Amino acid sequence: MTGLYDLHTHTTLSDGEMLPLELIRRMSVLGYTTVAIADHVDTATSPLVLPTADAVRESARLFGVRFLPAVEITHVPPEEIPALARRARMEGAEIVVVHGETVVEPVPAGTNHAACGCADVDILAHPGLITDEDAALAAANHVALEITSRGGHNRTNGHVVRAAQRAGCRLVVNSDAHAPHDLLSADAKMAVARGAGLSAREAEEVLALSIDELVR
Repeated sequence: MTGLYDLHTHTTLSDGEMLPLELIRRMSVLGYTTVAIADHVDTATSPLVLPTADAVRESARLFGVRFLPAVEITHVPPEEIPALARRARMEGAEIVVVHGETVVEPVPAGTNHAACGCADVDILAHPGLITDEDAALAAANHVALEITSRGGHNRTNGHVVRAAQRAGCRLVVNSDAHAPHDLLSADAKMAVARGAGLSAREAEEVLALSIDELVR
């Protein structure tokens, strides 16, 4: 069992407000044992973000946190997602997140489909009104769908849960934190899961994710 996890957070390396170690320290105080920093990247920036984030691994260990270097591929043409996900993996990303087709941003149509069909993608973040076809593709390729607490992005959490349950694909609950007030306590994280439509038992199973089943 992983313990309390968050696999989608942001720092000053993209559009977050916290330095990487401030984020990790704050999360350790909240009881997190596994944290991925998934700053936004595109075709120009992944080589700049990943080595910097990975430099905090030992400091995170001293705070009692398993740190996972990650990226969130954001607003990239769908045709370029597979190659960028592969490149990020080769550059050291242990978790590859794709910024899904949220209903509050102009994400290119086809992004969900490209991410769900990509063997190098681990999580499709806030996938909006994801289709059953794409959810089934995610299940086949072991891509987890995200339940998010992020304002705006969380409008479709209930739809995402129902699509995931029909398709039999994995769910994860993440904060998409950009600032200290975005970080979730264990109780708040449970509330996000339950509020998305999961039963208490289902929520407990999602929150008890074995990280080693997700990391490629």
